[in-house]
Amino acid sequence: MKTKRRAPRARLAAVGIATSCALFVAGCGAANEGGGSDAQGSGVTGQIAGAGASSQQAAMQAWIAGFTGANPGATVNYQPVGSGGGRTQFVQGAVQFAGSDAYLKDDQLNQARQRCGGSVIEIPNYVSPIAIVYKLDGVQDLNLSPATIAGLFKGEIKTWNDPKVAADNPGVQLPATAVTPVHRSDESGTTENFTDFLNKAAAQVWTDEGDGEWPIQGGEAAQGTSGVVGAVNAGNGTIGYADASQAGELGKAKVKLGDQNVEPTAEAAAKILEESTRVEGQGDTSFAFDLNRTATGGAYPVVLVSYLLACPTYPDAAQADTTKAFLNYVVSTDGQQTAAQNAGSAPLSETLRGQITPVIDQIKAAG
Repeated sequence: MKTKRRAPRARLAAVGIATSCALFVAGCGAANEGGGSDAQGSGVTGQIAGAGASSQQAAMQAWIAGFTGANPGATVNYQPVGSGGGRTQFVQGAVQFAGSDAYLKDDQLNQARQRCGGSVIEIPNYVSPIAIVYKLDGVQDLNLSPATIAGLFKGEIKTWNDPKVAADNPGVQLPATAVTPVHRSDESGTTENFTDFLNKAAAQVWTDEGDGEWPIQGGEAAQGTSGVVGAVNAGNGTIGYADASQAGELGKAKVKLGDQNVEPTAEAAAKILEESTRVEGQGDTSFAFDLNRTATGGAYPVVLVSYLLACPTYPDAAQADTTKAFLNYVVSTDGQQTAAQNAGSAPLSETLRGQITPVIDQIKAAG
């Protein structure tokens, strides 16, 4: 994947989610270590702010709603401004945590380490399939190989009855409708994950490496996940990519891998981490994964692993305790089930949770 990180081309939407949140207690990490759920103890009373991935929006709303009542003195704000905007705000110290659909790299990783006093926490908190969404009158089911997907988004396949699409869908009556590919206009972790899949699974067609900014000309551009879904829904013959939890009633193509046509389910997405490895050089507090886009063990390869970014230390105890409590709840059994029920994400494994929790428990006040 490309190591260069550029500023977003389009203005990032500043849509806020703010609520008084009942966060689990600061000591909940000890109670939850190894995958426990409910925490006991005195409530935290800090106020923290976060920003970042819009893909996490539905899950974040559910997490925040789930906190209400347990710790009425604590508040969490989250702005789904996109992964690029969230990372920028985090490294600048404008927010206590960020949501990102891609792990930190190069300059931003160094900036985050400087902001956090030497190391930065990166934990996967939201695993979800990226659905290849489409709207094509008369076609309810669609199978697409990686090479065909790449050709559709590159503009090389111009009509839906093209022989390459037909070869993936034997016996299906495909219309001669023009193909209209829709991509994100803003810098996006969803785009980076999608283009990384295209490059690794269909390298002969898609020669550009994974990038948070859409790398080619043509097609229709839309702001944010909701913008892509809206643009695809507004047309006919349209195709786009979006977090599966926000795809609504749009068609979702199955990805053809060998003799399998894999659906974008949470269960299939969860398997990707089992067939992937941690990125080297990120530090002991980072759980960034190099995803295996060509996995053939039943995993859905067009998947995003979204991370929470945080610091090991904060200026005061209220911020530290609230951040620790929030992160511990999000990765807990209860938190992951809440996201699965409300956002369609894949819960983290008990093994991974057991590795992540001790890192979260290190969060403390400076000095």
